[in-house]
Amino acid sequence: MNKDPLHVAMLAPISWRVPPRHYGPWERVVSLLTEGLVTRGVAVTLFATADSITKAALAGPCPRPYSEDDTLDPKVWECLHISEVFDRAGEFDLIHNHFDFLPLSYSGLVDTPVVTTIHGFSSPRIVPVFEKYNASSYYVSISDADRSPKLDYVATVHHGIPLDEFTLRKDPDGSLLFFGRIHPEKGVAEAIEVARRSGRRLIIAGIVQDEAYFDREVAPHIDGDRVSYIGSVGPDQRAEVLGRADALLHLISFDEPFGLSMVEAMACGVPVIAIGRGSVPEVVVDGKTGFIVSDLDEATAAVQRLDELDRSAARKHVEDHFSTERMTDGYLRVYQEVLRRTSHER
Repeated sequence: MNKDPLHVAMLAPISWRVPPRHYGPWERVVSLLTEGLVTRGVAVTLFATADSITKAALAGPCPRPYSEDDTLDPKVWECLHISEVFDRAGEFDLIHNHFDFLPLSYSGLVDTPVVTTIHGFSSPRIVPVFEKYNASSYYVSISDADRSPKLDYVATVHHGIPLDEFTLRKDPDGSLLFFGRIHPEKGVAEAIEVARRSGRRLIIAGIVQDEAYFDREVAPHIDGDRVSYIGSVGPDQRAEVLGRADALLHLISFDEPFGLSMVEAMACGVPVIAIGRGSVPEVVVDGKTGFIVSDLDEATAAVQRLDELDRSAARKHVEDHFSTERMTDGYLRVYQEVLRRTSHER
């Protein structure tokens, strides 16, 4: 008799659709993992906004993403959304939580094991919730760098991307690129300065997350020539925007949990010039797929060295380490380990 397939409840955030129309890194990872698991024969029920698109079964109490509809009260719909998966917990072999810390407060009420991917710590103030459920939950980090010493982890699983969506480009147009949310910690103003020092055009792509910062530090430099802002870029344009750049500037001032844009750029053959904080040394191979720097002087010098790099090497690095298939394999191993542990505990 054939064994029933593994049945996983995949709990996504509801700030954006799964997959997101443009911005939404957590939702993008959830989408890629969900579809990857379905192709492996796993029965997945995706808990996401009702307008989400998936080959899995979809459960969507929230009609639309609340970041796209300000008539929706985020707290109300988060409560309805999270409670839905735990009301149905008995239907699943495990629950995979991508909704940060709040669902952990439900986890002690059900027997179904809960795997939580921690997509970074927005503040040290949220760590006590993870600490409370440390002994009864199963945590996955998205990089070795993004781990709290107060928590135990079952694994690190790096994000993966669908390689067929990104084409190796060997004909860059000489521009530099900033690709991400416009916020002080992401280094947009620093990218503008490095481009100015280097005499290069800079393309800025991403949502404006901090309006005051954008108005003060970014907008005055936008002239449509040396500095251009093209807004948020959706999946249909992502590879084109990334691929034509000479380099991606990732001049962050925080400890990067992972950095999907770095992987997506390298998949197009685009070298990454990044401040070496957080996960950056796990993602970028210094002197091969980009340059890891410590300040703007080093970043400016790195721009002058881009011709030392083989864009094919950046693409190969992503193929070897950051594919959707590798990510899916990693989570299947996590599921097997969690089910092994819980079967011993019962």
